Amino acid sequence: MADGVAGLTAARSRELRSLRRMREGLIWLVLWACALVSVFTTFGIVFVLVHQSLPMFREVSVREFLTGTRWTPLLEPRSYGILPLVCGTALVAGGALLVAVPLGLSTAIYLSEYAPGRVRQVVKPFLEILAGIPTVVYGYFALVFVTPNVLRPLFPQTEIFNAASAALVVGIMVIPTISSLCDDALRAVPQTLREAAYALAATRLEVSTRIVLPAASSGVVAAILLAFSRAVGETMAVVLAAGMTARLTLNPLQSIQTMTAYIVQVSLGDTPAGTIEYHTAFGVGLVLFSITLVINVGAQRILWRFREIYE
Repeated sequence: MADGVAGLTAARSRELRSLRRMREGLIWLVLWACALVSVFTTFGIVFVLVHQSLPMFREVSVREFLTGTRWTPLLEPRSYGILPLVCGTALVAGGALLVAVPLGLSTAIYLSEYAPGRVRQVVKPFLEILAGIPTVVYGYFALVFVTPNVLRPLFPQTEIFNAASAALVVGIMVIPTISSLCDDALRAVPQTLREAAYALAATRLEVSTRIVLPAASSGVVAAILLAFSRAVGETMAVVLAAGMTARLTLNPLQSIQTMTAYIVQVSLGDTPAGTIEYHTAFGVGLVLFSITLVINVGAQRILWRFREIYE
């Protein structure tokens, strides 16, 4: 009898192990399929951008497209130099970082090193609310408040649509990204480093800026680059605030056009499909994708260089 029970128990145990292996294999297969979906989606996007851009490059040289200083593909005389769009995008994204990095990093340092627990529980959810506001609301805020009430009293020559107001609202928009990610990076620094610094009579400010911040540099850089990518790809707020005037300028008080704004302009339906004007949107999208790819690759290299390993 005992041998029979033991045999049944062993058989049951083998069945359970086999069932467990089957479940683990199924889970592995589902996760692998999900990973493949993301990979194939990326390749699909690249294929569509390249395939739809080729008709434009048959009529416009790559050199003219990348180095031209005049962008008027929808008006006569037509020109296809993308530099005004790249300059407008850089002007808005760079201005947004000038706003967001000091405010976001200072907020992260305060929440991580200074704020009591109750204050942190109140402040951080309010920061997350900023990330949940629709971008079109930021655009209208820039158009009806920032430009007439903030910029024009200081700079009367400010145009109604301008890069400065777009940079300000996009900077406010990406503050939660920087503050939240930087806060997580700062709090991940081992407490032993802080205690060792305090043991050497360092002040809280010195510990925050000379110990914790350099130790979390990889996370801080990653947060800034992620915010920059978000600013580069922002659409609706920039369309409403900055306008649609493709202009090669470094004056933030003038109307400009970003790459995303031009894609929106072509996508409104007034441009016939299959024309060179239609395919320029995919060419601009290909450049935008390439810029984002370069930013991500640069971020990975920077993270690898500045990564700290604590044992």
